[in-house]
Amino acid sequence: MTPSPQPSAEPNSQRQPFLPTWTIFWVAFLVRVAYMTLAHTYRFRTYGDHFQFGWEMGRIARALVTGYGFADPFSGHTGPTAWVAPLYPLLLAGIFRVFGIFTLRSAWVILTFNSFFSALTTRTTYEIAARCLNRRVAIWAAWIWALYPAAMQYAVRWVWEMSLSTWLFTLVIVLALRMRRIGEPEAAPRANADARTLPRWLLFGLLWGLIALSNPSLLLFLPANGIWILLGTCSIRRQIAYATAAALVCLGCMAPWIVRNALAFHQFIPMRANFGAELYLGNGPDARGFLMEYNHPFQSPDQLRLYQQMGEVAYAKMRGRFAEAAIAADPGLFARNCFKRFYFFWISVPHPSDDAWYVEAGRVANFAFASVAGLLGLALACKRKMPGVALFVWAFVTVPLIYYFVTVHARFRHPLEPLIAILAVHLFQSAQPRNPAAHIPVDAQPATPLP
Repeated sequence: MTPSPQPSAEPNSQRQPFLPTWTIFWVAFLVRVAYMTLAHTYRFRTYGDHFQFGWEMGRIARALVTGYGFADPFSGHTGPTAWVAPLYPLLLAGIFRVFGIFTLRSAWVILTFNSFFSALTTRTTYEIAARCLNRRVAIWAAWIWALYPAAMQYAVRWVWEMSLSTWLFTLVIVLALRMRRIGEPEAAPRANADARTLPRWLLFGLLWGLIALSNPSLLLFLPANGIWILLGTCSIRRQIAYATAAALVCLGCMAPWIVRNALAFHQFIPMRANFGAELYLGNGPDARGFLMEYNHPFQSPDQLRLYQQMGEVAYAKMRGRFAEAAIAADPGLFARNCFKRFYFFWISVPHPSDDAWYVEAGRVANFAFASVAGLLGLALACKRKMPGVALFVWAFVTVPLIYYFVTVHARFRHPLEPLIAILAVHLFQSAQPRNPAAHIPVDAQPATPLP
């Protein structure tokens, strides 16, 4: 008689050492929803016909629900738009259709969605840290993301795409680490030696398609991400074929939006049509490193009137020409503004506030401290040749690059903040007295589930 197979004594955490339990996720999600509900952050000001409820995205979502299509990013009916990418406005429009336009219920639901995406980022943060460093760093980094107020602010206060984009961005980094088998035991079965399979490449293309439809600025990281996965493969022809299939999936996700833009504007607009306008607002003759919001169509009636008369594409091109002329006339001013934006991206963007000086000083110190700790942690990771460190370096180089030349806001750093948390924890744990157990690679540590 053949003995019946015995159930594996290996716990799930042994089979999946890079995945935490769902405890951190649920704590993060419930804390965000509780704060948003009790602090009433879903009660947006009604000033300017609810413009703070999603700004341009809120306006477009209203136009979608009321039958005007993807249009009207500012006041009134101004025609079709590609001012922002479509994914988040479509999500917001679905919520408006069910729960009402600019209602308290819609506000609560969309911030709950934001909180869900932000809480999911605890899991991707954990896996990135566990694969590249160890479980100790992973646990600390995931809990910091779950409970640190600065990590949850955009989820509970902003109707914008930051939480969704950040989760997608960290998810594609997790996928890249899995495809390169970073952190996994070297003595793996030969059949699984190369994890860069066709299904994973197709998922890679899908994730980047969604990122493009959420925050196209992050596409600057895509070439480095793809090339890094291809490096070191023993079957380069097959992997290039897989990567080509991934590119087709990514383009397939973007294609409906590109076709829509071609039909609406009668020209090729791959993602967004507002680059020229943003370039001028950041680099016009009166720019000093900040966005000249007073000259923006949502604040300036004259600019709004011009935007409506010319149409979005012609208006953005006209403003782009003005920006190019201003840069050519005073390249020194442009260089100084670029340096200021570099400083603002990493140290903090000053903004007018009614808060006391010490509140603003605390905000700046908190923002700057995270950046400095993350950058020092990145330098330490490079020195120690941390697995996957090249991917971190390319993320830190490419993600902020366009903002140095156009404009910068504090929220633009958010997709990098999970990586900053991981590197900051690595920095401070490395400064502790040496404990051999703390430096055992993750695959060599006993993988017990989190509490």
